[in-house]
Amino acid sequence: MQQVEIYKPKNKIRFVTAASLFDGHDATINIMRRILQSSGAEVIHLGHNRSVDEVVNCAIQEDVQGIAMTSYQGGHIEYFKYMYDLLQERGSGHIKIFAGGGGVILPTEIEELESYGISKIYSPDDGRKMGLQGMINDMLIKTDFVTKAEITDELKTIPNKEITAIAGAITVAENDPEGAQEFVNELKKLSLNNNAPILGITGTGGAGKSSLVDELVRRFLVEVPDKTLAIISVDPSKRKTGGALLGDRIRMNAINNQRVYMRSLATRQANLALSKNVQESIDICKAAGYDLIIVETSGIGQSDTEITEHCDVSLYVMTPEFGAATQLEKIDMLDFADLVAINKFDKRGALDALRDVRKQYKRNHNIFDAKDEEIPVYGTMASQFNDPGMNNLFVALMDKIRVKTGTDFKAKMELTSDQSEKIYIIPPDRIRYLAEIAESSQMYNEWVNKQVGIARKMYQLKGVIDLAVENESLGLGSGLENAYTFFEEQLDGDCKRLLRQWPDTKRA
Repeated sequence: MQQVEIYKPKNKIRFVTAASLFDGHDATINIMRRILQSSGAEVIHLGHNRSVDEVVNCAIQEDVQGIAMTSYQGGHIEYFKYMYDLLQERGSGHIKIFAGGGGVILPTEIEELESYGISKIYSPDDGRKMGLQGMINDMLIKTDFVTKAEITDELKTIPNKEITAIAGAITVAENDPEGAQEFVNELKKLSLNNNAPILGITGTGGAGKSSLVDELVRRFLVEVPDKTLAIISVDPSKRKTGGALLGDRIRMNAINNQRVYMRSLATRQANLALSKNVQESIDICKAAGYDLIIVETSGIGQSDTEITEHCDVSLYVMTPEFGAATQLEKIDMLDFADLVAINKFDKRGALDALRDVRKQYKRNHNIFDAKDEEIPVYGTMASQFNDPGMNNLFVALMDKIRVKTGTDFKAKMELTSDQSEKIYIIPPDRIRYLAEIAESSQMYNEWVNKQVGIARKMYQLKGVIDLAVENESLGLGSGLENAYTFFEEQLDGDCKRLLRQWPDTKRA
């Protein structure tokens, strides 16, 4: 097949990608979203088993041009029609829906869905004719438009937490900062009426920041039932293609709540952990009246402290695997972070890491007389439900926000002396239990084959001995009996008993 040229969009295109509810895997949508990214699109990926409500909420909050789905579970007619209806109902009918389901979606069903309003259902025939890049180009061409070209009455509706207004305002500020300058200035004035604290969360790539944010959000929603929060999550843009994987939502299980707004931003610049429009996004969320704003950066290096310029309280997230203790002296955020979380605390050497980071924090902040328990460094396991380390971190964060900003969320959770400890489904000393089962079966089979071989030789010798007894002139008896005894001694006791009982078993 002739190589298809990648379509170059005129506008920044954003997509939500996911596999539908009850779908077993997201292998196909992963392929498509990777090609979307390499074609310059910013992709908010939700993974698999996502409901219509989750996908539509995400699409509206993220102000995307398109939704791309795979559906192999057979309920595609109801699923996609409901998605289309929900978008229309929530005033976001401009968002295009694209889907594929291989041979599961019949040609007649494709025709029905497309006539209903679904932008395109790609069939296996489309794949053969257009190729993967051809299908992606088709999606990009159909979504190459501006979702929000100008500001109209957003200043009136944003303070009411109108999601489409908030999302549209962030888009305009991001896509046309010069044209939106007057609006941004007005919003900044409006945001001054809200003293919502800003929590900045940063750390190395792969430290589990998104999972940790999700756990903090879950605790906030439970402990502070009357407050709202906004999350601004930043991921890096690819320097080569301009595309980006905005994948933090895939770890967020607690955000599908009316009290939570989340917006994913691409840096749209190289070698920086934040988008240049992150402050405008913060101001918009403050103007909307959110009570707490969380800003999560993309993965940073040792010298990056950019987040401290935008937040009231900063949290640095790392793992126990930072190398030698001297590496800690190079991490700038340990000078500036109000709190430090050593996530993935189930890793080998975690307690040593906790000790070393606390020592370095003492040196950096000149608090040598402080006890270890007083140092704001916490071991956490964000992947584990109700982790004591996460509970302690949440309490410490709420307290630090109260001290530094004067905002008291009155969370009821209290500090405990409990430490993060991994709860295992399979104990570590039995981690090889499947291999042990296989090895045990293999050893048993080898033993059986060996016993069968011995018994066979004994049977053969017995036949020769009987023949020798009948023909005494051959003179073979004593040597054969010694050989028979030799093999009999190697036979297992239970096997001997079974052989002795065999004649009776046959007669029975």
